[in-house]
Amino acid sequence: MPAPAPRSVLALDVGRRRIGLAGCDPLGVTVTPLTALRRGRFGADVEQLKALASQRRAQALVVGLPLDEAQRPTEQAEHCRRYGERLARSLALPLALVNEHSSSWAAAEAHGLRGDRSGALDSAAAALLLRQWLQEGPEPLPVAAATPALGQGPDAQAS
Repeated sequence: MPAPAPRSVLALDVGRRRIGLAGCDPLGVTVTPLTALRRGRFGADVEQLKALASQRRAQALVVGLPLDEAQRPTEQAEHCRRYGERLARSLALPLALVNEHSSSWAAAEAHGLRGDRSGALDSAAAALLLRQWLQEGPEPLPVAAATPALGQGPDAQAS
């Protein structure tokens, strides 16, 4: 599959405690790890990510899915997918989901970040998945607007 058309993109490595972040320039030449976001309530996460997306003029989101060795969704992959879809709807941005199997391990190896708790490892993993997306795709697609399920109001903890 050909690489997607370049655009300013925000990549997220969604974890339970932090979200690793990375961005790229509109030409897709430079990928930059950004300061990781400490997770909170979904509404608070959205406000911070909305400001970042606006500042970086993001035109799309890329979210990593930690699939297993057989390319099957893990429990964490389902969590990341739901979070990415909710965020894309909230920010009105198209979304691409990318297999990030072993991205944290690869980032730790490449940057010597074993045992990191600062968020640098999370953002290095987001940068790796963004580079992967720039090379392989898929093209971000709009996420259908849907009525939030019970327990998904602005004060609910993100799934």
